[in-house]
Amino acid sequence: MTVKLDTKIVKNLNQNDISSYLKEINKFPLLSHEEEYSLADTWIKNNCLNAAHKLINAHLRLVVKISMKFRGYGLPLGELISEGNIGLIQSLNRFDPKKGFRLSTYAMWWIRASIQEFILHSWSLVKIGTTAAQKKLFFNLRSLKGKLKALEDGDLPPELVTEIADRLDVSENDVIDMNRRMTGHDQSLNNPFSADNDDEWINSLVDDKDSHESKFIYKQELFRRKEMLESALKDLDDRERYIITHRKLVDDPLTLDQLSKSFGISRERVRQVEAKAFEKLKKFVKNVDYRSKNFNQ
Repeated sequence: MTVKLDTKIVKNLNQNDISSYLKEINKFPLLSHEEEYSLADTWIKNNCLNAAHKLINAHLRLVVKISMKFRGYGLPLGELISEGNIGLIQSLNRFDPKKGFRLSTYAMWWIRASIQEFILHSWSLVKIGTTAAQKKLFFNLRSLKGKLKALEDGDLPPELVTEIADRLDVSENDVIDMNRRMTGHDQSLNNPFSADNDDEWINSLVDDKDSHESKFIYKQELFRRKEMLESALKDLDDRERYIITHRKLVDDPLTLDQLSKSFGISRERVRQVEAKAFEKLKKFVKNVDYRSKNFNQ
């Protein structure tokens, strides 16, 4: 059976009307542990859509809270929330209350994963660009800014631009351009409910702070993905495996120049081997029944 969100809620998201969306989802009550367990048990045993809807609706605020953390990628908040809701629905299809975890704890990982996949897909089509330098910047700029204690918002100071460019072996102009692409913001949720109510929307959202349980689940899923990647890498020959690993899967990736010297081939040939290896990995992952797609909005 397919779980769907309320059509009025979906309409607000499609129009990126976040204020109206928040008004609607704040009408749904949060659930006690006992209520949640009972509803989940009913959903699992009887495929009761009413129970499933109550579980989903009670966790829509969690999706918004998590989605807000991904606003820096320049995508509409409504779209991020929609993708997060897909992850929430997926988590319900796999949730087992008998394991002792709350749904919010279990769903957190699925919500994040769904949003992250959407961002990667959107950026790969629109904003990452086609050059190796642009792709390298996209996947490494945020973590490197954190290591260098750079401010998340705004332009980077010249000395940091130079250091990042040197570390990633890209031009300073590429660093400046990518940083500006990645620091856009959506509609603020720090606005009050109304003229008569100073409470901010953000204060009405549930806390998604990691608990020990969510960290445990995250580690389990991380291990699963690591196993899948290791299996995929076995499909590559030695040269393909070395190049894709040292271009995409390490903190300090090697440059095309470095790899071309190591293998005695041209930079262009290295790029071709990397692209071929990446396509093999994608094909392997697509053939793995890793995530259920039993959802519909």
